Amino acid sequence: MRTRWVRGQRGSASIEMAVVAPAILALFAGAVIGGRVNLARQALEAAAYDAARTASLARTPGEARTQAREAANTTLDAQGLSCTNLDITVSTAGFDVPVGQPATVTATLNCTATFSDVALPGMPGTVPIRASFTSPLDTYRGRS
Repeated sequence: MRTRWVRGQRGSASIEMAVVAPAILALFAGAVIGGRVNLARQALEAAAYDAARTASLARTPGEARTQAREAANTTLDAQGLSCTNLDITVSTAGFDVPVGQPATVTATLNCTATFSDVALPGMPGTVPIRASFTSPLDTYRGRS
């Protein structure tokens, strides 16, 4: 059986594809950005965990802050996350608690992750992400 093209239908597939293609590309770019935001959030949470854990092993508040920042930066580098604005805050108030009482150290990381390499015009090129983790200090170890 032979099909005949109706004269008014010629080229309509090309026009339909030209109309639908930008929507498909935007959907694909949105899925890629969503996945990268999720990976960035996981990397930042891992860095906050490492920073707090490292700070809890330090002997002094100054060492805790320095070592926590180094640990967070090392983890973020290993994860491949680049932040335009990275703020690492380490709460060392637990070092002031007397030995024998429970105390904690908290690391909070704020990052502005960039996705301009995959974002289409009108889509967000940056996303602010925040992660925090609290780690206990050894109750019976001396603190300075």
